[in-house]
Amino acid sequence: MATRALRALAVSGKRTLVRVDFNVPLREGEVADDTRIRAALPTITCLRDAGARIVLMSHLGRPQGERKPELSLAPVARRLGSLLGQPVALAPDCIGPEVAPLVERLDVGEVLLLENLRFHAAETKNAPDFAAALAAWGEVYVNDAFGTAHRAHASTEGVARLIGVKAPGLLMEKELRLLAPLLGSAERPFVTLLGGAKVSGKIDVIESLLPRVDRLIIGGAMMFTFWKAQGHAVGRSLVEEEHLETARGVLTRAAELGKEVHLPSDCLASRDPEAGAEGRVAGREDLAPDEVGVDIGPDSRRAFTEVITQGKTIFWNGPMGIFEQEAYAEGTRAMAKALVAATERGATTVVGGGDSAAALRGLGLADQITHLSTGGGASLKFLEGKTLPGLKALEA
Repeated sequence: MATRALRALAVSGKRTLVRVDFNVPLREGEVADDTRIRAALPTITCLRDAGARIVLMSHLGRPQGERKPELSLAPVARRLGSLLGQPVALAPDCIGPEVAPLVERLDVGEVLLLENLRFHAAETKNAPDFAAALAAWGEVYVNDAFGTAHRAHASTEGVARLIGVKAPGLLMEKELRLLAPLLGSAERPFVTLLGGAKVSGKIDVIESLLPRVDRLIIGGAMMFTFWKAQGHAVGRSLVEEEHLETARGVLTRAAELGKEVHLPSDCLASRDPEAGAEGRVAGREDLAPDEVGVDIGPDSRRAFTEVITQGKTIFWNGPMGIFEQEAYAEGTRAMAKALVAATERGATTVVGGGDSAAALRGLGLADQITHLSTGGGASLKFLEGKTLPGLKALEA
């Protein structure tokens, strides 16, 4: 992608409009996890040191075009100010006459955060007039919100079309630098580990990566669609009947390409997973009709760990089970530890955001792998080979 480099932009004294991803969890009116705020600090600091007058914009939650006080970015402004060591003012809105004087009064190195973009329905509709109103705040545009790059919204796509001087932020650059090799120049063996609930959500990424990987590991609830496609017992486990042929096609295509596909040989089964009922280890043939598979089993954990330890490049997206419940978290925990061990041995390890990222953070292991993507959906779309509107619009 032909884009300008952030550090090459002439931003001294200029109003620089920056799309960041501050869609963070809140608890009792304060930021509960500031990972995404910290991820944006290198770009903000770089612009501040270069003498920019910085206007930040972000969404938070899903207010559906309504002003909801509980989704105000006020807690984010307070946390960002604490991290930067300087006050960060919050504008009362993201467009309009109340915002204009705040932008105009910004001094060199100062930071203003606009209020939640999604208080306006026009943001997700990429309305031209709303994009123009946002673009009025910047002479330079920087997009550092990789997590929203797959959305053609006003702040990610519309604004970028209206401001001529533009570039990806440092976080965006890092995401692209570490994800791009997975589509072509990954060091081998290249292992991909996919989990999560549904095959349907991973079909495109499987089709894109299958010719590129050496070994594909499939876990999570999607394993049961593959199990049933092979004629194994699945009990009451989640199965996408309409994708049984898809699963067979993946296995056939992998065989044709000479790729190894590793499916679980056992699982943890429970009769009442919603209550967190204790599970038992079940094989492919003895899952009872009233049981639900809730995690990969111990044999699968050992086998998958061995495959991961042999990899030089590992990409992971999707948990191995219902990891939110401690009783069913061991498979996901084991995969996280395997990635950390692989990283320590020199492998490049990339986790594609979403639930697998949440699991790593919950285990305190997020900083022990090569890269934890800030965009689950965006990383998958990128690896599917799809054009991301937020990136396309940055092209010089």
